[in-house]
Amino acid sequence: MPLQMSGAWKKQMALVWASQFLSIMGFSFALPFAPFFLQQELGVVSHGELQMWVALFSSSTAVTMGIAAPLWGLLADRFGKRVMLIRANLAGAVVMSLMGAVQTPLMLIVLRMLQGALTGTMTAAQAFLAGEMPRERRGLAMGGLSAAVYSGGLSGAFLGGFVAYGLGYRAAFYLSGVLLLAAGLLVLLCTRETVAPAGRPPVSGEALTSARVHWRDLSTTFYGVLAMIGAIALVRQFDMAFLPLLVQDIYGSLEGVSLWSGGLYACSGVAGLLAGLATGWLSDHFNPLRLVVGAAVFAAILSGWLMVIHSFAVLFPVRFFMVFFAGTLEPALNVWLAKRVPEARQGVAFGLASTTRSIGWAIGPLLAGAVAAVNLRAVFGVASAGYLGLSLLFALGLRVRRKNERRTA
Repeated sequence: MPLQMSGAWKKQMALVWASQFLSIMGFSFALPFAPFFLQQELGVVSHGELQMWVALFSSSTAVTMGIAAPLWGLLADRFGKRVMLIRANLAGAVVMSLMGAVQTPLMLIVLRMLQGALTGTMTAAQAFLAGEMPRERRGLAMGGLSAAVYSGGLSGAFLGGFVAYGLGYRAAFYLSGVLLLAAGLLVLLCTRETVAPAGRPPVSGEALTSARVHWRDLSTTFYGVLAMIGAIALVRQFDMAFLPLLVQDIYGSLEGVSLWSGGLYACSGVAGLLAGLATGWLSDHFNPLRLVVGAAVFAAILSGWLMVIHSFAVLFPVRFFMVFFAGTLEPALNVWLAKRVPEARQGVAFGLASTTRSIGWAIGPLLAGAVAAVNLRAVFGVASAGYLGLSLLFALGLRVRRKNERRTA
């Protein structure tokens, strides 16, 4: 019996949420501390050199992910979305473990590029859930998945900070691999896929014909949403890689800074978790695109505030609310994709979304690196301007949509 009819979709949804929690927890166990790893373990001490390696570390994975994501999406639609989720987690387990053994910054960047080409657990989980969930519950599924991502990031960064402080940064990478292995095994042993991929005999020819029609109907708006996802990724990743260096600047020392940095990531994870849940519920009741305009404005105000903060007592609450508002932007658009794109094309749809997101991820840190080389805190001011630009972009998109609706009517 299909999951949509039996009610078993709730169990499936919870299992995928749990796997994604473990997966992102694994990535967050070590990756947020890369700037400190470069300094303490790999001997990068020059200010300009450090900014360059941090920017490359943050953007390199996005380049390969953007290239590989559409291919994985096509394979998911043809051979199954569940197997792609298993592949992403197990590949991540291998790559993250190898990162713990690197001896040079270049080796770290090469493995980071492999991570982008072979993983992509979030995209795989989105495509898998979108095909398995009842259409009227896809907002909840995408919102809960976003919450799992942020809560996994929260737990990973918080616990990883203690591991890095007590056992070293290399041990944090090795434990990352263990967590990703657990996530892959959870999907492998406890989930099943009920929607037949295109490579298997379809349930009915009528369903596939309907999917093709809807795919053509979505062309203009669909690609507009993809462009918005790329713009969000650029702005959100602009300051992300340099946040640990802001923490180090306020703390004033490299010794023990991983605890403060992990705590800040954990605080941000709580905000993202709440944002994902709120966005998922609201998107089942309101137009998701209407939620993002005001959220981007508030994120811009709070991001600009980070430029002048010099104490953790102010940094933590400001970053919390900034991430809360910024965290509503992409989940709202993911809900739109989950509801409007037919099941037979969702692997490709989320693969293309991953590509545009990766383009933003790649460009943002590189531009931020150039800004940080001049002034670290200016990075957060430029990010603030980016959020204002997003609010204008979203408002323009809603206006164009209303005009198209009136013209169609």
